[in-house]
Amino acid sequence: MGRNRLALRVVPAFLLAALFLGTARGQEVTIYTKDNAPAAPKLEDLELKDSVVQYGITWTFEAPARVGQFVGGDYYVVGPVTVKAIDPKPLFGEEVPEAQRGANEKKGIKDGKFLRNGSMLNPPAKLNVFAYDSGIRSKPYYHAELAARLPVTMKPGDALVSSVSLKVGERVPTPEGIERCYREHHDDSPIRTMAVLTCLAEPVPADAFRPSPFVRKPTIYLARNLRRDLLPKLEPAGTMPPMAKIVRIFQRPWINTCWFGFDLPIENMPHYGQHIGASVSLGSMVLCCDLKPGEKEPLLLGMTQAGIDLWGTIDAGHPGWCAWGGHHSGRKPLIVLAGIMLGDTRMASPTKTHPEVQFQEDEHTGFGEGWTGSRVVFQGVIPSHSNPATGPYEHRHPSQWVAPRTGDNRTSRSNWQSEGYRRCCTSVSWPGYALMLQLLHAEQQWGHDAFFVYVDRWMMEDNIETAKVLHGVSKGTDWEIPVWYLRHKVKTDAFVQAMWDKYRPTVDAPIDGWRLKRDQD
Repeated sequence: MGRNRLALRVVPAFLLAALFLGTARGQEVTIYTKDNAPAAPKLEDLELKDSVVQYGITWTFEAPARVGQFVGGDYYVVGPVTVKAIDPKPLFGEEVPEAQRGANEKKGIKDGKFLRNGSMLNPPAKLNVFAYDSGIRSKPYYHAELAARLPVTMKPGDALVSSVSLKVGERVPTPEGIERCYREHHDDSPIRTMAVLTCLAEPVPADAFRPSPFVRKPTIYLARNLRRDLLPKLEPAGTMPPMAKIVRIFQRPWINTCWFGFDLPIENMPHYGQHIGASVSLGSMVLCCDLKPGEKEPLLLGMTQAGIDLWGTIDAGHPGWCAWGGHHSGRKPLIVLAGIMLGDTRMASPTKTHPEVQFQEDEHTGFGEGWTGSRVVFQGVIPSHSNPATGPYEHRHPSQWVAPRTGDNRTSRSNWQSEGYRRCCTSVSWPGYALMLQLLHAEQQWGHDAFFVYVDRWMMEDNIETAKVLHGVSKGTDWEIPVWYLRHKVKTDAFVQAMWDKYRPTVDAPIDGWRLKRDQD
């Protein structure tokens, strides 16, 4: 533990950039354990501040307040306290300039209740409830009445989530660098970034994680309790991406209660579920590598914090992230990982704790005989009252992907679209965290064996040959499988692929357990 660490008790916001550079150069940061656990500071030891700044958002207090920081750099204030101003200033109604009102937004907002740079005090953990910006694509998700109005009085247990809105024409990249998002473009969110200010009754130790903003009586988790010893120490296979880039993906709060990413803060987290899953897979494989402890500590802290935030979301009543296209991957593995690392059995087994909660990976995978000769199938988009044509489809040959007797084109479309999403936007993002969970022997905590067997199928099955069948069956129809499927050889990220190839055979479960012939022998 004494390898020339940088003596940092916390990770202040103004040092984050330096931390990332240090991590990339192989330097280490303080790792809090039970042997060097920091005590909670006295109230008078906390700095008395008029305001705090986080990710470009400034909260100004009515009177100076005692301010501390969590282990990841987010701020807390010992309350009660009153926030008298927020910068960028929240804009309501006519304060939003005409030039900053999008065409679709003006069509949907009939009462003039426009909003920019909104905040929510104690946001509810409800599906599709949003009060940060009136430009959200689905107007029923926008609840203007829930937007916080200044001054905002906070008491211990409160959380203020503040946002910065994108301007019309402004494009910013997501942290993994795959997408550039802007207002009123496809499923893009109108939110640039979010930050969380937490109000506590008393100071907490420097290794305390920020509680989820959706939980009113939160558990304060401590980094000293992280079970780092459970993480494998594998020799990296292939070329690992720069550590600073991976750490940045999990640096800021992961806030997500709406479907389809309509509410995701673009600079905080990947926007599309495929990219969320791929980022979690990449981070998972890096955590399993044999690196200097301080090198991957910021990544472990960031992924654990994201898991805490997502766990708090469902533990407070959110229904989860259902199987729908490529949108909702990657949330469950972060929750399970955080629960295992922190020794929280409720968190580590989220579907046991909350059986009603939905996760894309589980709903998309199930045991059953598939047309390709597998005993595990991709189950398609969840059945929906608005589109009864959705649901399982791989149990039938592609030539039968139409509704029996009726020839319902909605069913045909759903089957082909589900297959498209299976190949382009879901399966490719799962292998890294599937392997991590197996290496952690966390299959029981995950609680859905079909997921692991399906990932083996995805990585092992000859997708080119099955694509040829699909293309031949669909040729000349309205839902023709494109020729690029025949060239589609990418099964996951290159580094994740290299790690999977090298270390999946070390897992006890048979790598060919997805083949139907095993049940017939």
